[in-house]
Formats: sequence, structure tokens, C-alpha cells
Amino acid sequence: MSLEKIDVVFTQSDVDEVMNALMVVHKKMPFLKGLTVVQRRQISKIGRKSQTFVLQALAIAKNHPELMPGCFKLDEAHRDLDLFEALNPVLQAIGELHELVEDTQIIVGSEAYAAARLAYQSAKTTGKNMGLEDVVSDVSLRFRKRRRTNPPEGTV
Repeated sequence: MSLEKIDVVFTQSDVDEVMNALMVVHKKMPFLKGLTVVQRRQISKIGRKSQTFVLQALAIAKNHPELMPGCFKLDEAHRDLDLFEALNPVLQAIGELHELVEDTQIIVGSEAYAAARLAYQSAKTTGKNMGLEDVVSDVSLRFRKRRRTNPPEGTV
């Protein structure tokens, strides 16, 4: 697979500016909450079909308030739905940015790893008798395969 090389200097100043911009975004959404893995699994989620259901059910509630229990707050339900819809483009943009950042990190990591392997191979083959044996030996630990030991008899 051939990818276009990335050769960029991303300075600490650049990192700081991006992090500050992300903090501004985070501060604009102080209502954000986190979920545990269990909560995420258990909570009801809204999708396209569920969103249609929500819209229709809230229309019923608006047109027939006499059918609603006293604890039902239509305005809160509409605010929740409005926030859900407002977060859609934000989530999409952040998702796209996340994917680009992650893919870029994978690419440059791969490039760095390929360069490191080339440097190691060069030092290993052409650096003999140059006092690099200890360094090459330390670096070679990355490639050393562990021997598989047989478990003691009677254990599985």
C-alpha cells in the first residue's frame, strides 16, 4: 500500500494553539456528561426510527396535554430533542477530525517505524566493529521472539 508521505513540523506552539482551541470548544459545552461502559450499554439510544417516534409522541403530548401525567414536562422534552439535533453536526465534525488525526498519527508512526527499522538494519550490518554492538543488541530486543514454554504436565 502506497501512501503519500507526511513531512511536517508540528511545533509545541502549534500543539498549544490547537489545545487552546479545543478548550474553547469544551468550555462552550459545559453540559457535556460522560457515561460508564455499563451506562452506555443500558441507556436507551435514539436513532432515525426513534427520532421519528420522539417527534410523533411529543406532537401527541402537545395536542393532548390532558393525557399526560403531571410529571411530564413537554418543554424539557423539546429542549432535549433540540440539543440532540444541535449536537449532530458538532459530533459529525468532531468525528471526522478525530478520524483524520488518528489516521495521520498512524501514517507518521508507520513512517517513523520504517525509518527506525532501516536505521537498525544499517547499524546491524554496516556498523560491525564500530562499538555499536551493545546498542544494536539493546534495540534488537524489540524483534526477539519469546520462546513458548510448555505448561507443566497435568495443567491446562
